[in-house]
Order: sequence, then C-alpha cells, then structure tokens
Amino acid sequence: MKKILIVDDEPNILMALEYTLKKNNFEVFIARDGEEAIHIAKEKKPDVLVLDIMMPKVDGFEVLEYVKFNSDLQETKVIFLSAKNKEKDIQKGIDKGANAYLTKPFSMKKLIQEIENQILVN
Repeated sequence: MKKILIVDDEPNILMALEYTLKKNNFEVFIARDGEEAIHIAKEKKPDVLVLDIMMPKVDGFEVLEYVKFNSDLQETKVIFLSAKNKEKDIQKGIDKGANAYLTKPFSMKKLIQEIENQILVN
C-alpha cells in the first residue's frame, strides 16, 4: 500500500483528503503544520507528500527543501496543494522542486490522478 502524507492547516481539507485517499487504498498520514510534517516524513517515509504552502511554524517551501535534501526521502514525490494560484506562485513551486502544483479549490479526482501519476513515475 502506497503511503501518502497530507500536510495542511485546514481541518476540513485534512478530513476530506484522508477519507477519500483511504477509500482509494492509500495508507494516509496527516500533519497540521510543516514541523509535524518533517517529523512524520522522517519516520514514515511517504511515497507522496501533498503539501500546502501557507502554514504556521514551518511553511511548505521549507518542508519541500527538507525533503529534497534528505537522502532517506529522495524518492518522495511532492505535490503542492495551495490557494496561491498566480502563475508566479506555481512557477516558484516547480522551480523549488515540487513534482506537481495544484491550486485550491481543487478537484479530488484530479488530485488522485496526480498522486497516481507521481507513484507511476517512481
């Protein structure tokens, strides 16, 4: 079973994603901020990280940087899921090393397709 770590500070998004991804046969872990995400990522080594950008304590860019420079997490794919929807924001996310960037509001179907695409690339 592929492991997905969802990182978002919005409880409704966490609950909806956790429920839907579990129904689609993923093992799901959740974090409410970037600091918690780093701890869980170190321990669980997820296949895919679905990551918000604007969060308390440690933001999504800092989490991405940690993942990209940690040898144990080199295979982890990162999908940004953010309300930052301007072209420059999307480009910044990709330039920093995200494998994909989806904007809120988002289609659950599209997110699941993107997760599956990233797993296939692995």
